[in-house]
Amino acid sequence: MDNKAIARSFNLLGKLMDLHGENPFKIRSYYSAYNILRKQETPLNEMSTEEILSINGLGKAIAGKIDELKSKGYMDTLERFKEMTPPGIIEMLSVRGFGPKKVSAVWNQLGITTIGELLQACNENRLVSLKGFGLKTQESLLSKLKYFQSSKGFFHYADAIHAIEKIRLFIEKDLDGNAAIVGDAAKHDQVIKGIEVLVTESYEDKLLVFIQQHEDQEKENHNIDGVDIHIESIPQEEFAIEQLARNSTEEFIEYLQDEYEYEPEEYLDLLNEEAIFNELDISFIAPPQRELFDLKPRDRGDDELIKKGDIKGIIHAHSTYSDGLHSLKEMAEYCKKSGFEYLLITDHSQTAFYADGLKPEQVKAQWEEIDQLNNAMTDFRIFKGIESDILNDGSLDYDEEILKGFDVVIASIHSNLNMSEEKATARLMNAIKNPYTNILGHPTGRLLLSREAYPIDHAQIIDACAAHNVIIELNAHPNRLDIDYHWIDYCRSKGVMISINPDAHSKEAIHMVAHGVRVARKAYVNPNENLSSLSREEFQVKFSIT
Repeated sequence: MDNKAIARSFNLLGKLMDLHGENPFKIRSYYSAYNILRKQETPLNEMSTEEILSINGLGKAIAGKIDELKSKGYMDTLERFKEMTPPGIIEMLSVRGFGPKKVSAVWNQLGITTIGELLQACNENRLVSLKGFGLKTQESLLSKLKYFQSSKGFFHYADAIHAIEKIRLFIEKDLDGNAAIVGDAAKHDQVIKGIEVLVTESYEDKLLVFIQQHEDQEKENHNIDGVDIHIESIPQEEFAIEQLARNSTEEFIEYLQDEYEYEPEEYLDLLNEEAIFNELDISFIAPPQRELFDLKPRDRGDDELIKKGDIKGIIHAHSTYSDGLHSLKEMAEYCKKSGFEYLLITDHSQTAFYADGLKPEQVKAQWEEIDQLNNAMTDFRIFKGIESDILNDGSLDYDEEILKGFDVVIASIHSNLNMSEEKATARLMNAIKNPYTNILGHPTGRLLLSREAYPIDHAQIIDACAAHNVIIELNAHPNRLDIDYHWIDYCRSKGVMISINPDAHSKEAIHMVAHGVRVARKAYVNPNENLSSLSREEFQVKFSIT
C-alpha cells in the first residue's frame, strides 16, 4: 500500500467510527493521521516503526495500525467497522461534502442504504424534513450525487442530453457533416458510456479544439458538462459505413445484408449513413429504432411513432400533500400553462410514511380542494388519484370506502424490495387482481445504475394485466424507465396499454415525460397505445368519470 492508500484507510476508519457514534477523540486522531500521512513524501513502506513514530502528530496506536496495514494489507479495526456497515452506506461516505452525520440521518431515519435510493429520495423531496437538511442542502446533495455517479463512467442518457446537444449543434454548424455522434448516445440508450463521436481525419483537430474549450479541466478524459467524450478519427471514405456499423446491432446489419444485399465495401465515399439507405432504396431507420427493427410496422412511417406533443395529460404526479415540492394548485396551473389538458394527481398513500403519505382524512381534504380548483378552471381538469402502496401480501393500503372514491389508482411497490421472483410476482398479481387497481406503477422497482430490479415473471404479470384491464406504467423518470421497453411489444400483443408518466415531484418534472417518449419510440409505440395520449374527454370515458 502506498502512502495515499494508507492515509485513505485512516480517513475511512474515522468516518465509519463517526457514523456509528464512537469515541470522538479517537475519531479526531484518525482524521489527523489521514491529513498527516497523505502529505508524507517518504514511502511509509520503507520506514521503520521508529521512523514513523518520529513523524510529528503520530502516536504509538497510529504507528501500530500503519504496521498492520504494511504487513497484512488491511486493518482489523477498519474491517470490523466495514462489516457493521452496508456497502452502499460506505459508498455514500465517498461523496464529497456528504459527511457521516448526514449519512447517518438518511440511513437511520429514512432507511436509505444505497446511492440510488438517496438520489431518488432527493428527487422526491424526502430529505427536506430531516433535521440538518433543507431544500438548498437537498439540491446541493443531488448535484453532488449526480457528479459522483458520472465519475464512475456511466451516465443516464438524460444527464448527457445537454452535452449531446452542444456537440450536435457544433457538428452541424462547423464540421460540414464530417463528424457524427454514434453508438449508445445515437441509439438513445437508457444508460450510456459517455458520448462517442466519429470524425473524419481532416476535421479531428477542429473537434478537439471545441471540446477543450468546454471541458472540465479537472477530469482526466475529454468531457463536456462532466460527460466523457470518446473521439475516433477515420478516413473520410469510410465514414458512412462506419457510422452505420456503430449505430446498428449485428442483427440489423445482417438484415440489410440478407434482404438488400448490403456489402460495406460497395458503399465507400458516401457522405453518411442516410446515403447508404438511399442507395439501398429503403426508408431511413433512425438508430434508436434499429434494435427492435422487426417491430417496424409496414403500413406506417416513423412520423407516426409517439412524440412528446402526443402527451395530452400528466399522469402520476405528487404535491405538497405528500412529498411533492409544489402545491396542488401550483401543479395544476403549471400543467395547464404547459399545454396539457389534465392532471391526475397521485400523492403517496398512508403506509408511505417516508413520503408523508395521505391518511384518509387528508385524502378527503385533497378531494375537496380538487373540486374547488376544478370549479374555478376552464379547459383543464384535475382528476383524483393516488399512488397506493402494494403491501407485502399484495393488498392496497386503503379500505374499499376510500379506494372507490378515486378516479384512478396507481398501485406500486415501495418497500420490502428484497424478494424472490416468486414472491414479487405473487405480490404484483394480487395487486393487479384488486378491482380498484387501474395502473401498475414502475413494475420492477429498478433504479438504473443504482438498484437492480426485483425479479418478476414479466409475461405472467402482463397476461394478468390483460385479464384485469390494468394499464402498465412506463415510468419516465430517467432513473427508472420502468417497464423496460423490451417488454412493450409483449404488452402490445396482449392488448395492454402503457402509460408514459413523469412521476413528477415538482412542477418542472412533468417534462420528464419526454424521456419516456424517447424510450417508447425504441419499441415503436404509437399514440393509440399510450394512456397519457388520451384527450381529457377520452380519459374521462376510459375510466367512467363524470
